[in-house]
Amino acid sequence: MKRLLIVGGGKGGTALLRTLTGMERMKVVGVVDINPDAPALKLAEELGIPTGDEVAPFLEVGPDAILEVTGDPSVYNDLCRLVGKEILVVSGEVAHLIVQLIEEKERWFEAWRIRKRELDAILDSTHDGMIAVDQEGLITLFNRAAERLTGIKASLALGKPISKIIPGTRLDRVLNSGLVELNRQQELPNGTKIITNRVPVKDKKGQVIGAVAVFRDITEFMSLTQQVTDLKSMKSMLQAIIDSSDDAISVVDANGVGILINPAYTRLTGLTAEEVIGKPADTDISEGESMHMKVLKTRQPVRGVPMKVGPHRKDVIVNVAPIIVDQQLKGSVAIIHDMSEIKRLTGELEQARRIIRTLEGAKYTFSDIIGESKAMRWAVEQARQAAKTRATVLLRGESGTGKELFAHSIHNHSDRKYKPFIRVNCAAISESLLESELFGYVEGAFTGARQGGKKGLFEEASGGTIFLDEIGELAPRIQAKLLRVLQEKEVVRVGSTRPIPVDVRVIAATNVDLEKAIEKKRFREDLYYRLNVLPIFIPPLRKRLEDIHDLSLHLIKKFNQEYGRNVESISPAALERLTSYSWPGNVRELENILGRAMIHMPFHGRRIEVEHLPLLEDTPLPSQEKQVDVEETVLLRDVVAQAEEKMIRRVYFACKGNKTETARRLGISVRNLYYKLERYQIEWDPHRDEG
Repeated sequence: MKRLLIVGGGKGGTALLRTLTGMERMKVVGVVDINPDAPALKLAEELGIPTGDEVAPFLEVGPDAILEVTGDPSVYNDLCRLVGKEILVVSGEVAHLIVQLIEEKERWFEAWRIRKRELDAILDSTHDGMIAVDQEGLITLFNRAAERLTGIKASLALGKPISKIIPGTRLDRVLNSGLVELNRQQELPNGTKIITNRVPVKDKKGQVIGAVAVFRDITEFMSLTQQVTDLKSMKSMLQAIIDSSDDAISVVDANGVGILINPAYTRLTGLTAEEVIGKPADTDISEGESMHMKVLKTRQPVRGVPMKVGPHRKDVIVNVAPIIVDQQLKGSVAIIHDMSEIKRLTGELEQARRIIRTLEGAKYTFSDIIGESKAMRWAVEQARQAAKTRATVLLRGESGTGKELFAHSIHNHSDRKYKPFIRVNCAAISESLLESELFGYVEGAFTGARQGGKKGLFEEASGGTIFLDEIGELAPRIQAKLLRVLQEKEVVRVGSTRPIPVDVRVIAATNVDLEKAIEKKRFREDLYYRLNVLPIFIPPLRKRLEDIHDLSLHLIKKFNQEYGRNVESISPAALERLTSYSWPGNVRELENILGRAMIHMPFHGRRIEVEHLPLLEDTPLPSQEKQVDVEETVLLRDVVAQAEEKMIRRVYFACKGNKTETARRLGISVRNLYYKLERYQIEWDPHRDEG
């Protein structure tokens, strides 16, 4: 009995488990999948078959083969490395076909072996038992097979009457009758059941001079018959599985000649078996190279290759894997997916996402905030504490640092999470429109005012949270009305004098230096103190360069979904390039850079390399240049750099050139400190007093 371990609990694993559990000669010793809800795991538990999420424990039971049906090439490779050459590992895409090929091999091998036994028994008496007697019935031949089957040594049998050595023999009757007896069953004295052929031996004159019995153990014959029956049953079941698959399947031999397709293939391509079987592998290709021939040449699988097949130039995605049996290449198998169906499902998914985004308020939680740096952990901890209160929160930080992410998270972790969350970009709406949008208006308040008036966003958000982004851009008149809302917990609609009470939690955000704006009379000081109850400073990306790796992996996963890619990582050299940049555009700029890199890298690439990254230069963004105050003569970047240099120099000399202590006090990595010391050309001189 063959002991099999199934790795992968999806559709393929379930179908294979159902088939194999019905086989008397096959035993499934376990089913493995990392997903505890995989259907094959549940089926296995119902059948009393062990399950788990790791392969290693099942290796102790010594499976003969591992059937990998996850669909992930990395799992197949990991299994091969884990078990080595001791256990056969069969990839999921060819599991069914390999079993079929093994069945065919075993059937023909068994047929050949049976024929060989017959020939050996007739020609050289090396396998079947053979006993010969002379005209007197005395034993003249008693071969080793006869010894084994009868349990009698040849030395004790030779020269003895056959009737005494094997009671009930019919060789003496064949001597007397001269007639052949074929395929007669007999039970030997030791209980062995045999099937025998008895043939008279005649001289040239036709006179009987002896007789020969050639016989074999009937139990072995019956076992072989059962094996053939089991193999035929398995072949039929595997063929039924292949034919019932919704995915198109194409198989070629080692020469690239088609040997098998399923009905789904015909439905997809429009090509029949007569048009494909026995034909070259590229027969069905309308555009693109043959992946079958590529796999046969390289002996390596390929995945996710777009092609056009059939007379109707059907857009498909092809996965092809080699078929290797006993280290020999037997062919390749292709699984072909209808691209139009994938596109339709993708469109439906995107539409659903848009609907969800429209229906939901706050979309993000603290789990969506990526970063383990000290500065970011501190900001998140402050935000978590703020979420437990109803106090006004002021989020401060440069553009692109993730202030909106924090606003969503604070709302979703507050006692108002099931109430409205309304976002308002104060810089994106004109002053007149913003006033009516925030506070509402009464009928006749202005030309075009809707009959019956309209609720403002503060009223709409009552009981929940309103997020006022870019609060530093508010006009003075709206600042005054916002102050009233914060002080009195009430709004007055445009065109009305009647106050309306509201229960709203305000979260504001700005990248403007409010203190400087107060000095220039552009922002009300009293409003500032009302907003600045719980200030949270979100660090720029250059202050948390150690978070770039985790941020990059998070963004790569996002772009994989958007672009239909399968990028897995970023190279150390590329990561070094990213961490050496000052990121004036912060996380938003990092997202832009990685998105561009993935667009320009090869479609099947798995890792972002340095050459995929666009040129990174510490130049101000156009938006930053436009936002520079007309009275300023120096770029904000330069001001920040000067302040940074001054702080680093002061702390570095205070620590007497100790780089580890300096990095600790500044809250940056030692590597980052080395970079900044070199950038600003700061050197420790023990004889110099840097006060």
